[in-house]
Amino acid sequence: MKEMYPKKGRVILHVDMNSFYASVEAAHDSSLKGKPLAIAGNPEERRGIIVTCSYEARKMGVRTTMPLWEARKLCPQLIVMRPNFDRYRAASTAMFEILAQFTQLVEPVSIDEGYMDITDSYELGSPLEIAETIQKRIMAQLDLPCSIGIAPNKFLAKTASDMKKPMGITVLRKRDIPTVLWPRPVSDMHGVGAKTAEKLKGIGIETIGSLASANEIQLKMLLGINGLRLKDRANGIDPRHVDPEAVSDFKSIGNSTTLPRDIANQHELFEVLGSLADKVAARLKRKQVVANSLSITIRYKDRKTVNRGRKLANPVAGKEEILQLAKQLLVTNWNGDPVRLLGITGADLAGAEEAVKQLDLFSYEKEAKKEPLYKTLSVLKEKYGKNIIANAGSKTETDANKGTQTSFNKDFLRGFRPGMKGNEAE
Repeated sequence: MKEMYPKKGRVILHVDMNSFYASVEAAHDSSLKGKPLAIAGNPEERRGIIVTCSYEARKMGVRTTMPLWEARKLCPQLIVMRPNFDRYRAASTAMFEILAQFTQLVEPVSIDEGYMDITDSYELGSPLEIAETIQKRIMAQLDLPCSIGIAPNKFLAKTASDMKKPMGITVLRKRDIPTVLWPRPVSDMHGVGAKTAEKLKGIGIETIGSLASANEIQLKMLLGINGLRLKDRANGIDPRHVDPEAVSDFKSIGNSTTLPRDIANQHELFEVLGSLADKVAARLKRKQVVANSLSITIRYKDRKTVNRGRKLANPVAGKEEILQLAKQLLVTNWNGDPVRLLGITGADLAGAEEAVKQLDLFSYEKEAKKEPLYKTLSVLKEKYGKNIIANAGSKTETDANKGTQTSFNKDFLRGFRPGMKGNEAE
């Protein structure tokens, strides 16, 4: 079987669960199978947005991120359910446990997708046989459908898994790139959003093939280093390894909320920012990190979205300092029109223990007052261990809080390691 694998290079699988939330609900309640089903953030209010939907709903025109009122207009018989994140986490953990039966090199990307490096798994069969076994096992044990891409690198594997849904298995080799990849619109390419596609169109790049042969100097001037990276991807070049430890990495922490009504009153917007700052601060403390930059998101009534941030001289973690910075960013960047959504994000994260605070003239006096407390804590930690004292906010979330976390937070997988059993990954 070893001859089915490359002598040089890797064999990468991208496993992508199909309509994951809707599929998990249908697996839990078989009466939902074959029906148009949507999972929405808040079915009772205007803020209700389709998080995901079944393929039966998609055939009626329902799409992810579509407002609920619009989805119901297209599909009057649509069944709408609130998300059950505990249920989805359990299914996700079980899915990754199945993947880990085939290789130690499993990298969760989100709650419903992950990469596998099966280069050294040739004793289990050919790449296609392994993919078929994984697909069948996930269906048999969890009653969940998935699509799998097989390729020599992550980018091509991800692209391949999207080609046949649901329940598809696609092989994409480098020699297939000119015929399969290059004729497609550049907007279809992973890593190219609407704004990037528009910029590329401005210099005559409309297909993945034209990106693959684009002038590198022109690309770098337009998109920076990311332009060169995208050109490599268009040529099937992606040196990234499958990294089982990547699930422990996080680059930013943020929270956003769609307002119950459009708000143009600054005081009310400040109150919303206060609630968001509280949530962001709690998550920073829980992860024991600080943010070296802060940004806010403002979405207006016409859905125009503005993101503005600031690199900070001193890292932040507390609610009050986050709130003050967020207020400043809002006052500076808000045009006065009614606001539909607000968000706060802390980025450039660093461990609280390692972070060095550059004290300026304004913060020195305040910090100096805390010095006796810091010394006391230092003595206690040195004597009894650094975990003897911790902020209450750094403790593990309660079960009640888990239910309110967003779908895209993969914190629950940070302890996942191939070969773990059920509750060991919690």
